[in-house]
Amino acid sequence: MQTQARWVPIDPQNLLVFDTTKGRMIVEMRPELAPKAVERIKLLAREKVYDGLQFHRVIDLFVVQTGNPNNKDGGTSTYPNLEPEFSARLPTKTVWRQVTETSDGNAGFLGTMPILTVSDAETRRRNVPDFQAWGAYCPGTAGMGRGEAQDSANSEIFFMRGASSFRLGLQYTAWGNTVIGREVITSVIAGEPPTNPDIMQRVQVAADLPEGERPVVEMMDTQGPAFAQLVDRVRREKGADFSICDIQMPTRLK
Repeated sequence: MQTQARWVPIDPQNLLVFDTTKGRMIVEMRPELAPKAVERIKLLAREKVYDGLQFHRVIDLFVVQTGNPNNKDGGTSTYPNLEPEFSARLPTKTVWRQVTETSDGNAGFLGTMPILTVSDAETRRRNVPDFQAWGAYCPGTAGMGRGEAQDSANSEIFFMRGASSFRLGLQYTAWGNTVIGREVITSVIAGEPPTNPDIMQRVQVAADLPEGERPVVEMMDTQGPAFAQLVDRVRREKGADFSICDIQMPTRLK
């Protein structure tokens, strides 16, 4: 029998609202994983740097890139480049929903964000009060674009159109997850560059919107029985091929 889900609100201070030519998309930001990247993205959104920029590089089944003021790869804001935030040290008391535990690493969710971590044995071996974690590059995950240099992230952002954790993990800064409007990612026009690119018309922090216009987004309580049932169902369906990217975090607009 399906258990009634419990829903919890997502902090509007960490919700980014994208109004695009393909509709509205809302992304949950996770400053625990990438504090400098989240700080930069909020700053550029509030300065309206992102408004009107193109999705300038869209590769089907891979990524959707945007955020360069010149609408080309390599463009940057007027601010300095960022140091890489490819992984983070999270306190052991961090509330997250572990989904898998293996001898060489774990996987689960930090809020709506799919994450990978070192193994419990590795954490014990280091005898530290925290553990290493990084974003899993599943469909909908948001990351910082960069050039060849690891410290060249600046304003470019990308969203995953497919899953590619083995290729991108621990090499690019993952800072959020798409919670509403994932169909926008899959519907923007593809191309490098697209012949008629879609546009980010406006990008805003949800908390900055007037209360009557502010979207209220809720996620399924990952600590509740309904989410446990979801995990069990997907695990049975996928069997040995089960991956954290097989679970789409249930969210809704209230």
